[in-house]
Amino acid sequence: MNYQVLARKWRPSNFTQVVGQEHVVKSLMNALQHDRLHHAYLFTGTRGVGKTTIARILAKAVNCENLQDFNPCGVCSVCRDLDEGRFLDLIEVDAASRTKVEDTRDLLDNAQYAPNHGRYKVYLIDEVHMLSGHSFNALLKTLEEPPPHVKFLLATTDPHKIPVTVLSRCLQFNLKLLLPGQIFLQMQFILEQEQIEFEAAALKLIARAADGSMRDGLSLLDQAIVFGNGKVAAEDVSAMLGTVAQQPVEDILSALAQGDAPAIMAKISEIANTQPDFRDVLQQILQVLHRIALIQQIPGAIDQDFDGDMIAALSSRLTPEDVQLYYQIGLVGQRDLDLAPDPRSGFEMVMLRMLTFRPATSEAVPVKPAQILQTIDKKARTVEKPAVIEPTAIAAENSTPKTANPKHDENWAAIIAAMKINGPAREFANNCVLETIDDKVCTLIVDPGYIRGARAEEALRKALQAYWGSPLKLVINTKKTAIDTPAVQLAKEREDKQQAAVDAINSDKNILALKDHFDARVMPGTIEPV
Repeated sequence: MNYQVLARKWRPSNFTQVVGQEHVVKSLMNALQHDRLHHAYLFTGTRGVGKTTIARILAKAVNCENLQDFNPCGVCSVCRDLDEGRFLDLIEVDAASRTKVEDTRDLLDNAQYAPNHGRYKVYLIDEVHMLSGHSFNALLKTLEEPPPHVKFLLATTDPHKIPVTVLSRCLQFNLKLLLPGQIFLQMQFILEQEQIEFEAAALKLIARAADGSMRDGLSLLDQAIVFGNGKVAAEDVSAMLGTVAQQPVEDILSALAQGDAPAIMAKISEIANTQPDFRDVLQQILQVLHRIALIQQIPGAIDQDFDGDMIAALSSRLTPEDVQLYYQIGLVGQRDLDLAPDPRSGFEMVMLRMLTFRPATSEAVPVKPAQILQTIDKKARTVEKPAVIEPTAIAAENSTPKTANPKHDENWAAIIAAMKINGPAREFANNCVLETIDDKVCTLIVDPGYIRGARAEEALRKALQAYWGSPLKLVINTKKTAIDTPAVQLAKEREDKQQAAVDAINSDKNILALKDHFDARVMPGTIEPV
């Protein structure tokens, strides 16, 4: 038999096999369940996300003789004929090759006749935006008042080119780009079924290169299998795509976090030996920095990312300010890379700029709120004039009761920092107040308006048990309390720092002189504490 490419061999044949388009599949299955089928559907989206596939499954479902949970059964004569391409009541047309009005009229001449075998006669028009204006006019009347036995399924990558009069007569579904994690899992499943040896790192490279298209991902996977002589290895895929693997990017960002210029230069020399595209390396660094910024501000944003461990580790080593600075320098460097004498020197200068313009105090600014409170608490005991931080530090110490065990005589913010928890569990802990704690029970208070999560509570309980060294029971009481949580303490601390910075600027002799002599003024919102 002739070889069949993976994209065709593993094309979904029912709704449950469709990946990443749950919003469309659910709507269509509900329409089948309640017998509320529209006469015209328009599927839009970029290439390779499943427009034509879903349209074919719907054509099969509306004519299937034995639906299974509103899914095509796959075994009746209709399903078999449609899968084999010999179902007479499915008229599938590529509008790109039949744009003339005569073609459209010939197509619709037979719409008035009853279906040959199925329940409905289905017209599936792919790339419908390629039809001419006259063709749309010929289609419009039939589309507006079709015979009861006719269904129209239209697919397009460019809905803006379709006349509004046609759009208004269709039920439109916009198919989303697939996430790299979804493409990765599907390729992993296919290779396991095909019994082909693979490396997870190689599939991650292909999933990113697919750019949201499952078909593109499977085409690249076919190419990788051939390139790797029957197996999919990260080194082969990297060479095939002309990209650099993710590990050097992680190493470069780790060296940036440490301010280690020799390590960065050594890694660039190592990358240069593989003859990569330095523009692609810089682009991957920007992608990672973007995801780090997301997880630092919105911890739940990285849940579906298959590089979550790496992103979480880097986010704890890079401050938000450094991430934003590196991202901006990288964007400008990407624009100027073509102006450099050669790509390597241009890339090296981008890395050196990141190191040079990094604020000298960036290492002293932690990322996590609990760690910030702990640092402030230490500074309050060592700085000679703690005018800004002393009240909050004292409040932090007095805000929570001391624990019963002298070994753990710490406030709640210090306990959170010592447990080294991240994500939703840390966010939940920072919004709690410690009521009591001993070797058996830890009792926390949380505001009634805070939305709790079972996973966050379970993660906090396990972290407490590991920190305390005994099987503690976690009790959470929901009630109002006058004691500030660590999250509130942090917010107050930021406000105090901001006010101190504003006061320092307004009282500065140079600023006052500028105001007196040049009628200068300080722009509101431009002062930030260092």
